[in-house]
Amino acid sequence: MKKETFKFHNGVTIPSIGFGTWQIPNEEAYDSVNMALKNGYTHIDTALAYQNEENVGKAIREFDIAREDVFITSKLPAERKGYQEALDAFNETITNLGVDYLDLYLIHAPWPWNEIGKDCTQGNIDSWKAMEKLYNDGKIRAIGVSNFSVSDLQAILDNCDIVPMANQIPFYIGKDQKDLLEFCEKHDIVVEAYSPLATGQILDSSELKEIADKYGATTAQLAIRYCLDKDTLPLPKSTHEERIIQNRQLDFEISKDDLKTLDKMEDVRK
Repeated sequence: MKKETFKFHNGVTIPSIGFGTWQIPNEEAYDSVNMALKNGYTHIDTALAYQNEENVGKAIREFDIAREDVFITSKLPAERKGYQEALDAFNETITNLGVDYLDLYLIHAPWPWNEIGKDCTQGNIDSWKAMEKLYNDGKIRAIGVSNFSVSDLQAILDNCDIVPMANQIPFYIGKDQKDLLEFCEKHDIVVEAYSPLATGQILDSSELKEIADKYGATTAQLAIRYCLDKDTLPLPKSTHEERIIQNRQLDFEISKDDLKTLDKMEDVRK
């Protein structure tokens, strides 16, 4: 790949493809992360809410890789808002993972998952202030958010000292986040693309397969490459080694014409 890393506004670099572990049960997480590390991934993404941090951490600790050579992301649960709540959740996470620090810590969502859209502005601000403290104390190398809209981000910008370094959002072919991407770019916030394969729902698209065939690529490889070509950082996940390997084999660039075609697609999920 031409672009091996993204750089946050504080100078910290992050590998340009992460291995996502959402929906991977704890009992499968050890083998999956081990396969990812074995096949060149050095960026692992988890969350307290995924309930797999223990085996994600165990796989990293037991693999022959120095701690500083693997980038670990985890997340503050969406329903836990507040200063002390954030500090407590962070301590749970590093205990689960068995590490001394995180490379990136995110607020998982601006609202609890069972109350999507609820106004939790003050809770997010208080949580962010706790994350700023952890960052300033050297416990986290970078801090950010996930699933935050422009207005959610603006509330942080208006009330806090540190601009978020990342916003992890659902981003894939047919999911237009143009305004949010432009806002993040303006404020030097790296956009991470979770579910770059739309949880597998775009893999059977005949339109995408036709374009992928031109590059000798799979539909999944096209979808992940698309995220990179849109200057977002994809987080593909799989529990199958063959796909784990393929998801990093992206030595092609989508032509400008094909990129325009992909941009215009609205919903290719099946």
